[in-house]
Amino acid sequence: CGFLFPPLPTGLFGLGMNQDRVARKQLIEPCRPMKPLYWTRIQLHSKRDSSPSLIWEKIEEPSIDCHEFEELFSKTAVKERKKPISDTISKTKAKQRAQSDELEKIEKHSRSSKDKENAKSLDKPEQFLYELSLIPNFSERVFCILFQSTFSESICSIRRKLELLQKLCETLKNGPGVMQVLGLVLAFGNYMNAGNKTRGQADGFGLDILPKLKDVKSSDNSRSLLSYIVSYYLRNFDEDAGKEQCVFPLAEPQELFQASQMKFEDFQKDLRKLKKDLKACEAEAGKVYQVSSAEHMQPFKENMEQFISQAKIDQESQEAALTETHKCFLETTAYYFMKPKLGEKEVSPNVFFSVWHEFSSDFKDAWKKENKLILQERVKEAEEVCRQKKGKSLYKVKPRHDSGIKAKISMKT
Repeated sequence: CGFLFPPLPTGLFGLGMNQDRVARKQLIEPCRPMKPLYWTRIQLHSKRDSSPSLIWEKIEEPSIDCHEFEELFSKTAVKERKKPISDTISKTKAKQRAQSDELEKIEKHSRSSKDKENAKSLDKPEQFLYELSLIPNFSERVFCILFQSTFSESICSIRRKLELLQKLCETLKNGPGVMQVLGLVLAFGNYMNAGNKTRGQADGFGLDILPKLKDVKSSDNSRSLLSYIVSYYLRNFDEDAGKEQCVFPLAEPQELFQASQMKFEDFQKDLRKLKKDLKACEAEAGKVYQVSSAEHMQPFKENMEQFISQAKIDQESQEAALTETHKCFLETTAYYFMKPKLGEKEVSPNVFFSVWHEFSSDFKDAWKKENKLILQERVKEAEEVCRQKKGKSLYKVKPRHDSGIKAKISMKT
């Protein structure tokens, strides 16, 4: 009892609610009644329509140790706000307004000091600020230079975030460790739901069950379904289990958390603001070019022209990257057959990646503990082998050499 049958050819997905369609997987018959796993079933069928491909068409459901699993999970008798980019330029302008007031006072002081021999001289910071004010178009120059710095930081931040989203989508769609872990969840879940008309014979499941695996306890409450799956994965699928080179099979929890805090609307807003401020910077730089003498033109003009030219390329590049990343993300959510909440147009990064973040965090905690346990077991096995070898060497019988009286008499005769 309890053996899993190989799947039939893949095809159209469904939620398993239509009983007119034949399930691809054969019924499983455990020897004992099993604890249920309350997931949302996804079923594939032989006929394909216009639906997109699903990850469940790629995942292979592995064979499992049914007897051990039944012993553990059978039923028992009843007994962490970022400041927006747009603030930077406005605050810069505010600072410039304050500096203008200060400059006016300093200039008055400087004019009056020429008429009074005993007038108090300016402090060094005030003198420096006064000398800067003598530079033609000082405020416009400062605006452009400060924007150059903030633009570079902002565009790099957007680029890193979009690259992270693309990396996570690729891992969740094609990562071999992800495929193996989901395959195990599917196999054990189908075994627990064997015989159930709405949860059994699943080809896939809704992702919302993943963070709940830690709450499904064994019959004696000694362990969770999640810890058992982690242990089974390490002991049956990972050759490096218990070693330093053992690689975590899922996306890293910290990266998933970062992704869950991102919004595509924020990216669009930031890029629009950068584009607007870049035009303002170009206009301010143009004012400097018009009124500055050749003596005060360079290196400001050359520097700004190079910056503005490259900034336009970078800004357009990130707009294209945003479009591509958004498309990649929506394809990933559709790949998992994840639907948006009621009233929302699409699945948000927060909804999708929060599920994975919680599951990955729980999985990694159990993964670390199980790896440590496997290492301890290997150390004990190695120590036992050493003890056995030492024991054999202590009891080794030495070859006998005749040296007594009988040997001497026999030699004489």
